Amino acid sequence: MGNHTTVSTFLLWGFSTFPEVQDLLFVVIFISHLTILLANMSIMVAIKLNHSLHTPMYFFLFGLSLSETCTTMVILPRTLVDLLSESKTISLTECATQMFFFFGLAANNCFIMAAMSYDRYTAIHSPLQYPIFMTRKICFQLMVASCVVGFLISLSIVFIVFNLSFCHSTTIQHFFCDISPVVHLACDYTSYHAMAIFVLSAFVLVGSFVLIMISYIFIVTVVVKMPSAKGRYKTFSTCSSHLTVVSMHYGFAGFVYLRPKSSDAFFEDMLMAVTYTVLTPLLNPIVYSLRNKEMQMALRKVLGSAIKNFPQLTSKKALSI
Repeated sequence: MGNHTTVSTFLLWGFSTFPEVQDLLFVVIFISHLTILLANMSIMVAIKLNHSLHTPMYFFLFGLSLSETCTTMVILPRTLVDLLSESKTISLTECATQMFFFFGLAANNCFIMAAMSYDRYTAIHSPLQYPIFMTRKICFQLMVASCVVGFLISLSIVFIVFNLSFCHSTTIQHFFCDISPVVHLACDYTSYHAMAIFVLSAFVLVGSFVLIMISYIFIVTVVVKMPSAKGRYKTFSTCSSHLTVVSMHYGFAGFVYLRPKSSDAFFEDMLMAVTYTVLTPLLNPIVYSLRNKEMQMALRKVLGSAIKNFPQLTSKKALSI
């Protein structure tokens, strides 16, 4: 922390601007949070239990679901508590920790999606060599690299932000410790700090997005050369779920973190933050479930097994009692 910091706690004002709808917001966010957990857990369990899904594509999907679940756990439980609590204070250390894990996991999501696009390119361009290029070891290395790079960038951002001197105010106009509302409370926030944070954010968002686009340029190049229209459609349909998720993720995140900031943009940022902390993690498992027949079959199998074994479990519990 900087030597000139004069505050030890912040106030997460967030939804306090709308006291009349806080109870409704609590119900909506609570249900959404439970749905996110159940949906992502269902995908992870289905992938884990079905050997037919033990492929690189589903390995990355498992990692993405786990990472997005952790991302929402960093933000939403605290938001739910604040919606019911009169005191909405958060210490400097808690704020820094929340920012570190949120942006580390969010950056990890970006790099995992870039790895997924490379996986799709390899499967389409070199189907015979695919098992050689995408071994379990290589997939694991890509996953670890995504996590390490994501958290290193997040650590750099947190180091910049929390070495500033906070003396203007203690009220964060947001429902979690996002970058922009926090740095605007600092006395010594300069254009150099803004540029450094922008470059780090752009490295994550633009860098990973460029890698995804390069993969898809090569994919399109391969697909258009296929003689059969049915073959082109079938091949490209394997990428549709990933493209849908990428469009949602980068559309919302790019709007918040890469557009020019103004002093009155906090309300817009907060509304957009709701989309990528609640809506995107909720839609991602739905997209992969609805647009992927293998995943649908695996989920039906897991659900059918759970329904079949539920009476046995309840009867065993009753006997034990």
